[in-house]
Amino acid sequence: MKDHSWEQEINRGERFSFGKNWTQFLNQINEEIILLAEKDLTNFFSTPSFKGLSFLDIGSGSGLHSLAAWRLGADVVSFDYDLESYNCTMELKRRYAQDADNWKVLRGSVLDKDFLEGLGNFDIVYSWGVLHHTGSMWEAIENSLMPVAESGVYYIAIYNDQGFSSRVWTKIKSFYCSSPYLVKLLLLIAVGTYFESRSFIRRLLSLQNPLPFKYWKLKKRERGMSTWIDLIDWVGGFPFEVAKPEEVFDFLKARSFKLERLKTCAGGLGCNCYLFSKSLNTSS
Repeated sequence: MKDHSWEQEINRGERFSFGKNWTQFLNQINEEIILLAEKDLTNFFSTPSFKGLSFLDIGSGSGLHSLAAWRLGADVVSFDYDLESYNCTMELKRRYAQDADNWKVLRGSVLDKDFLEGLGNFDIVYSWGVLHHTGSMWEAIENSLMPVAESGVYYIAIYNDQGFSSRVWTKIKSFYCSSPYLVKLLLLIAVGTYFESRSFIRRLLSLQNPLPFKYWKLKKRERGMSTWIDLIDWVGGFPFEVAKPEEVFDFLKARSFKLERLKTCAGGLGCNCYLFSKSLNTSS
């Protein structure tokens, strides 16, 4: 039996179709972008190789970081709830690791405990910018701890809580997803104009070149997405939840996880990235 809940949520305006944007991203992936993804992983985990390690990618999206982990030597399992994202990961595997027996791609939800229990345990459980889009972030974080092996590590990237600003963006994203195409287009233009105008003024005051083209090119090199596709992803990204770093820290500490590394977005709109290890000492 086919699962149509994903499509129904999108049609009702309750969920953004992340997979459509990942499909656009897939068309731009090349060796340079893959190497950048590998560098991102090795730098954050402070290791040159994942050889001999198992890697679970929760909400794999395009599959880029799954591919990077696999190329670094890991045995990889990827899964995503969004059907188009699942298809993107499958296509990326077909292109670069078609015959790899140690990379499996599955369709599933982090909110499904039975599904997670069936996956087993992993040395690295990884989820970049996903759990805050499930509609039940704290439940998703709780569930995603289940596959972490006793000596494993847990990596998540969660949107930073900016208070009132985050509440406003939640309403904007919800409005976008429930709006007809023309309204969506006008909203994208309005938000894009706001962001670019603000950046223009900031660069001008700091005596930099105020034109955006250099920065658009840099963003495409770093993320692979065009500025327009990235804008759609930000404005439309709903469900949308946020958390302060101390909230994530306290939540994981209460479940016997120790913070190993934290990379913040310096109070901005982006994600704070956390690396936790599973503590065997429950009193720590």
